[in-house]
Amino acid sequence: MKSFEIDENDPRTPLERMLAGDWYRADDPEIQAAFRHALEESDRFGREYPADPDGAQEILRELLGTFGEGAHVRAPLQVDYGSRLHIGEGTFVNFGLTALDVVDIRIGRSCQLGPNIQLLTPIHPLEPGPRRDGWEAAEPITIGDNVWIGGGAIIMPGVTIGEDSVIGAGSVVTRDIPARSLAVGSPAKVIREL
Repeated sequence: MKSFEIDENDPRTPLERMLAGDWYRADDPEIQAAFRHALEESDRFGREYPADPDGAQEILRELLGTFGEGAHVRAPLQVDYGSRLHIGEGTFVNFGLTALDVVDIRIGRSCQLGPNIQLLTPIHPLEPGPRRDGWEAAEPITIGDNVWIGGGAIIMPGVTIGEDSVIGAGSVVTRDIPARSLAVGSPAKVIREL
């Protein structure tokens, strides 16, 4: 977890600080406008999905940073901004993904994500004063190609999961997982190579 330090002379906007993964406050009007847009589009995706699951994927092509050919996401989908969520070719995402994409979340090609997975990039200060004042930052999440993540898993800020790995259902992944590994538990631990 990064320590809380603010440069009072930092000329960047809150959005620029957010995108860099530095400390910022989310009450900025530009950030709130992007958040509201993502809420509206993910809600539209959820409404259109039952009648036309394949057609609704076109909404994600516009909302998300990258949406690979042959990828499919089941509704509902919850994102902070959408534009920093990248889903690779042929990846399947089951019901109820929460992707707090304050900074980049990159999901590789041919991945399988079970239902009710949480991908959480935001962090908050450990110090009570700055936390009360609404400061936050974020660390990216990277999921390699051909990863299977079981239902209900939680992937924490700054984590990278190597290609061809499997994360057990309900696991909480707090640190990087090497390629071709099976990891389970809370916190998730590698129990064998694949």
